[in-house]
Amino acid sequence: MAFAVLGAVAFSGKAIIIKLAYRHGVDAITLLMLRMAFALPFFLAIVWWSSRRATVALTRKDWLGVLWLGFTGYYLASFLDFAGLQYISASLERLVLYLNPTIVLLLGRVVFGKALSLRQAVGMAISYAGVLLVFGHEAGLQGSNALLGAALVLGSALSYALYLSYSGELVQRLGSLRLVGLATSVACVLCIGQYLVLRPVAQVAEVASPVLWLSLLNATACTVVPVLLVMMAIERIGSGLAAQVGMVGPMSTLIMGVLVLGEPFTAWIVAGTVLVLAGVWVCSRTR
Repeated sequence: MAFAVLGAVAFSGKAIIIKLAYRHGVDAITLLMLRMAFALPFFLAIVWWSSRRATVALTRKDWLGVLWLGFTGYYLASFLDFAGLQYISASLERLVLYLNPTIVLLLGRVVFGKALSLRQAVGMAISYAGVLLVFGHEAGLQGSNALLGAALVLGSALSYALYLSYSGELVQRLGSLRLVGLATSVACVLCIGQYLVLRPVAQVAEVASPVLWLSLLNATACTVVPVLLVMMAIERIGSGLAAQVGMVGPMSTLIMGVLVLGEPFTAWIVAGTVLVLAGVWVCSRTR
């Protein structure tokens, strides 16, 4: 339980650090590259460690699956998330991302033809009502920027939902730690390559030193460490309970957003957060 709570809180700190870094004039492509460049050695170490005891050799099909999951689950999802945070608050970003379980349910219905129960539909409706409540309040303050930011973050959630929907077979074959290490390493290379294509290499030298320290903190405390903590939590208490404990994530983002970023603490945000968490809880209780 402690691992699950700490992992959820650490994950939720990512948006706070990104918002702090944006105050120094850095763009999303550069910021994402720095985060992934700092994280890459750690993920390669995870691949090495998990492969030492692996009994299954990677086939061509496995590698194609890893590349696809690395692209959708970590590269594209991260890029859209970073881009969206330029326009919306950390609190709204976390609420949109927390719709992920409901998006997985929708993908299961649309792509795989899985039945959607009445309870699941009600839970989804509650969650989306909560996001719309917060979005409506923020749109009144930021106008069209809020729509663009929310759309980008929703795209991030959809991309990660695709990763979750298609990773089941590979997780069983390769193991969760090995798959996460491989997929995130692929994403790191893609993010670094994107920067090299779209930005001059010399621009890195112009990045403010606080951005470098924030990126290092993001790569370690908000990326690598929570991945390991959540994995260890799942091994001890199971994925279902770990996911329910992860509900502290949106609340911790809300609190850090108020205390660190000075974001407004309003009844609209509290009500929206409660609705999103309630909806996800209703969906997670479905058997």
